[in-house]
Amino acid sequence: MTRLARGLALLILATGAAIGLAACDDAAKRAAVPSPREPGPEAVGYYCGMTVADHAGPKGQILLEGREEPLWFSSARDALAFTRLPEESKAIAAIYVTDMAVARDWEQPEAGSWVEAREAVFVVGSERRGGMGALETVPFSDRAAAERFQEEHGGRLFSFENVPESAVLGPDTAAEQPGGGHDGHDSAH
Repeated sequence: MTRLARGLALLILATGAAIGLAACDDAAKRAAVPSPREPGPEAVGYYCGMTVADHAGPKGQILLEGREEPLWFSSARDALAFTRLPEESKAIAAIYVTDMAVARDWEQPEAGSWVEAREAVFVVGSERRGGMGALETVPFSDRAAAERFQEEHGGRLFSFENVPESAVLGPDTAAEQPGGGHDGHDSAH
């Protein structure tokens, strides 16, 4: 084998190894994302201190790196608020919210109805109330389901990144919520 051919063969092997390592790293990251849990009687809201299952509407759970049990939230709105507050941990491994495209019962969403919040479409400013009777950021894995909900209950559509801070950290009044009316404006990107 000539010197040039050996060099080319080594370059090809090195490139293949680098690609293989990158693929393994991506697979390891995907495998490291913890799965959602189901709330039992021990699931207590992080902010309210009440049993999560006792509240209507979409719930939330945040799994932090290095922590086995999730932080539970009585509403999807509270879970989003956690991610926006500077004093809360940023070592977030996963954020799950109830997928209202799958759940059939607003009062008690069924087990297994979870979507990663960063992949959801949220209806903000609808007439529906969630946990603790507060206005809710209603999550959907399916945009068409979110649009149907919006047509029936009002509000505006947003992606996780674009949910207005005022919708999760602001006052709990429809007049002050973005999209509090039934204008049907679509803000999700």
